[in-house]
Formats: sequence, structure tokens, C-alpha cells
Amino acid sequence: MTLHSESTATGIDFATDYVSTIDGKAATSPTTVEVYNPATGKVIASVPVTTRAQLDEAVAAARQAFHGWAATPPAEREALVSALGDRLAEHAEEFMTLLTREQGKPRAGAEWEVLGSVAWFHEIAKQSLPEETLLDTAERRVVTRCTPVGVVGAIVPWNFPILLAVWKIAPALVAGCTIVVKPSPFTPLCDLKLVELMQDLLPPGVLSAVSGDDDLGRWMTTHPGIDKIAFTGSSETGKHVMASAAGTLKRLTLELGGNDPAIVLPDVDPEKVAPALFWAAFQNNAQFCNAAKRVYVHEDVYDAVRDALVDYARTVKVGDGAEPETQLGPIQNEPQFRKVREFFDDCRKHGHVFALGGEIGDGPGWFVPVTLVDNPPEDSRLVVEEPFGPILPLLKWSDEDDVIRRANDTPYGLGASVWGRDLDAVERIGRRIDAGTVWLNEVHQYAPDQVFGGHKESGIGAENSVHGLAEYTNWQTITLNKAPDAV
Repeated sequence: MTLHSESTATGIDFATDYVSTIDGKAATSPTTVEVYNPATGKVIASVPVTTRAQLDEAVAAARQAFHGWAATPPAEREALVSALGDRLAEHAEEFMTLLTREQGKPRAGAEWEVLGSVAWFHEIAKQSLPEETLLDTAERRVVTRCTPVGVVGAIVPWNFPILLAVWKIAPALVAGCTIVVKPSPFTPLCDLKLVELMQDLLPPGVLSAVSGDDDLGRWMTTHPGIDKIAFTGSSETGKHVMASAAGTLKRLTLELGGNDPAIVLPDVDPEKVAPALFWAAFQNNAQFCNAAKRVYVHEDVYDAVRDALVDYARTVKVGDGAEPETQLGPIQNEPQFRKVREFFDDCRKHGHVFALGGEIGDGPGWFVPVTLVDNPPEDSRLVVEEPFGPILPLLKWSDEDDVIRRANDTPYGLGASVWGRDLDAVERIGRRIDAGTVWLNEVHQYAPDQVFGGHKESGIGAENSVHGLAEYTNWQTITLNKAPDAV
């Protein structure tokens, strides 16, 4: 598949000319940063590095546009957000191809992300936060309503650059906020084109995009003209975002890292559960905050489940996402590739046993083999930390209370899963896991009306559903004394 050289509907070139969008207009910069195809390691584009003055301009335009956008009737805002979904659907093929080039994910993953983003636009556009009448008598009326928080700064990660941008754009606009989007410098292309593509549907300044480096993120989190930061990324970076946002008491939604446990009961069929466990751990090449990163298997079926996982993993094709048979792509960027390599080195240093994989070859591209580590110590780096790459520890358990304690013994609390035929036991264990989402006999099921967020150091606030929509608003209570002689 090749990139369409030009969109006939909008005149936007998907192959070249990547620009920021500020106040409805294209913006370039004298300084640029290169973007790489992770499957080849070759440069595929360059994007502008936004200056501090340009960020000020984008924020000023967003503030200027805010009052008119907030005053737009909610039904009109919702219709326009739905139209954004229509526009994305019209260009789904261009975005899928571009996503594979810059992020590395295969076609199936690109389809899931792009078409999922279309669905999110459409479904979030149906959500609302109606006023709540608390009291209405002849003497007094008391109403609580949600008002838009103001200008939002959205900082988007590189693992799901389109979908996780839409998770912020759609609710912000429905709530009546304006938004400035900062893509990851590793995957800026789709987000820059997405925002550029939407400009004729929205008033200038309502939706802007600025590309840049780490300095840009710091400028956004401290900018006095930005009222809220919506951030997806690592827990360590999230702490820095929270600290720098404190100076202006910005509202925050932080969706951060995870070290999700999967608990496998002794009554499973190893051959049937192995594919589900594999994709729970290795979807998007394990570059997934909600990937299963520790798999606890009951000792009665440990060997059988391990062997079934090894057998299934050998059937999965790792390669360039542009090749039709590829099921798992490369690590997205070189810094993350080096980080994942450290986990391999640590396993070898401490004599951990590889049930599969264990050796990273030379390029081209940042490829890492699917690797399973056979029952490493509970305090090993691989178990305690988040690799964010395709290396997975398998761990034995025998006592239910003990495995729950081990599963919860982490600063993270994003997601978890439990697998077994005894549904009472599955649910009993699941309800004791300290995580924002616990899947029982399934995994990675998301929906626009299903709240998503983390416990502990996995985040603050929520995305999706009316709970996520409310994150872009302030509560306001209005009271009215109806007595004619009140004043």
C-alpha cells in the first residue's frame, strides 16, 4: 500500500509537508526534528520544532476561541465532533498507512487504532452532562452544572498516537474546551495531519497542534494560559508534569504506566488460554500501558501453560508492519529499544532462564524477539519494573491469598486480568486486585462509555465515559432565591 499523494476532499498531502497548526493556519519553524521508520531505522520526514513564541500564539488563539466555543450550544458542538469522526473515516486508509510507517504497528493494529478513533469521535459526541436540579420550590431553586475548564494542553504518547489524541480531543471539544495537542516527537506525523485535516470543520483556534521536543512539554505544563493538562505517558514523567503544573494549579488527567498482573487459575485449558495470554502481553509488541507484564500461573498447570505459550509464540510473525504477514512490529524508537535491551542484559546477568527468545539481533530496524522468562525471582527487575517491550516473566503460584498479595505488591494499579473456569473464583480474585480495570476471562476491552483510569502511581483522573467527559469541566452550583422581597 502506498500513501495517497493528496487528499482530493481537502487538498492535504499525507506524504509530505508536516506542519503545526496554530489559529487555523499552518506553522513552520527554522528548526526541525527528524522522524524515523522504526522498521528500517531510516528518516521518513521532518517536523517543525515549535518555538516558545509559537506556543504562546497557539495558547492565545485557544483562549480567544474559547468563549465563543463554550457558548456554542452543546448539540452543535456534538455534531461537529461527530463530523470529525466522519472526516477521519474518509481518510482512514491514508492514516493507517502513515501510522504503520511512523509507529511500526502492523495493518491489523493500525486498523484497530484508526477505526477505533472514528468510533470514539462518534460515541463521545453523544455524551452530555445535563444540569442537575437539586431543589426547585416556590422559594428557591438550586442547580449544579458543568462548565468547561478552559484551554486544554494534550500531551500524547507514541504507542497509540491517534487514538490517545482522540481520547483527549473529543471530550474536550464536547465539554466546550479548546485544545492544543502536542504529539510525541517520535510519532508526530498522524497527529499533525489529523489536526490539519479538521480545520475547515471548526472555528480557528479551537483545535491546534504543535510539534516539538521535551522543552515544549515543559512549556505547556507551566504555561499560565493553559488551564488543564491531559497527559498519557510514563509514571515518572507524569510526576514531573504534576510538579510543573502545580505552579498554576492546573487541572490534570494523568494516564500513566502499569505493571499489570495476569492470574491464571489451575482449571484452565492451557492450549485454549495460551493465545489469549499471548496477546494480553504482546499486543502492540507489548508497548502498551495495559499489557499483561507479569503472568502468575498456578503451579498445577504452570509447565503446560508455559509450553503452550512457547508453541503459540513460535507461530507469530515479527517484522515490518508494512508486510501483510507481519503480526508484531518493531520497538518504536531507539531510546525505548535501548531500555528494553537493558532488561535482556539484566536477565542474563542474574542467570534467569529464557523459555523462548533472549537474544536481540542486529538491525536494520529496532526489532526485539518475543521472549518468555521462566519463573524469575519476584524481586527481579523484570518483575518489578515495566519493560514496555516484548519480554515477559512467567511466575508460579499456589496460594490464592499469596498471589493476590504479589499481584498488588507494586506502585502501579492500571489493569489486571484473571483467567479460569471457576467463575466464582475468577470474580472473587478479580475484586481483590487494586487496579482501575480488571478483566475476567478477557482483556483489552475498551469502550467510549467505559471509564478508564489508574490507581496508585498509574494515574490521576479518568478517560472515557461521562466520568472522563467531566474531567474537562468545573462544577458550578447556582442558587436562586425567588422571594420577591429578597433584594
